[in-house]
This record gives sequence, C-alpha cells and structure tokens, in this order.
Amino acid sequence: MRARLTGKRLTALGAGAVATAFAGVLAVAPTASAEANPPGCGKGYFCAYSGADQSGRLLLRVAGNWSGNLAVGSIFNNGVAYPGADHVDVTSYLNGQPSTDCFHYNPGPGRYKANAEAGLRITRVVWRGEC
Repeated sequence: MRARLTGKRLTALGAGAVATAFAGVLAVAPTASAEANPPGCGKGYFCAYSGADQSGRLLLRVAGNWSGNLAVGSIFNNGVAYPGADHVDVTSYLNGQPSTDCFHYNPGPGRYKANAEAGLRITRVVWRGEC
C-alpha cells in the first residue's frame, strides 16, 4: 500500500494554520491571494527547508526538475501559473517506502506546502501540469 505524503509523510498547511503532526489533516490555503514568499524562496521556485513551517536552513531551491537524496523538514512550491509546468510531483522515501504526491503552486487551491515526518527524504521533484 502506498503511503501518501499528506497522511504519514508530509502534513499540508493552510496559511497561518498549525499542522497537527502527521495526523493526515489538511488545511487548505485560501485562494484569494498568495502567501508571502518563505525565506530565500522567490516566486518560480520549489524549496525545501531543514525545519518545519519553512524554517531552519534553505536546503533546496530549484526552478527545474531535481533529483538527489535530501532529508527535509518542510517544502514549499512557490511556482507561478504556467500551463503544463506549475505543479510539482515530489517523490519521497520514509523507512524504505516510496511515495509521490503532487503540490499546487502558491496560493492554491489545494496544498502547496507541507511539513515532513522525521526521517523523510525527498529524492525527486518534477514540474508538471495540474494534479
């Protein structure tokens, strides 16, 4: 069975919401206006941070596809509207089990940022169209 990032892997956050650690509860971000750029992550980039809620060190900032092996505390898709390439598929591993989930760009609708469960590693980010 495939574990989803929104359940056991990454907990999505709404603007100003506090995530319940890996309870699988989603708080959808408002669609009226974009959330402020997180530290070091300008518009057009997908970013990963060492801490929860886009805190700690900026570990990854990419405007294109990426592959590697990176332990993260949180992620943020700060992409811009661009047909066919504004959402991202994020592939992660936790305890040897892979999962791939799609994230919309800030401000949504839908999830565009998330906190990671301890031990989660991302291995691939692929820009794509709608989720």
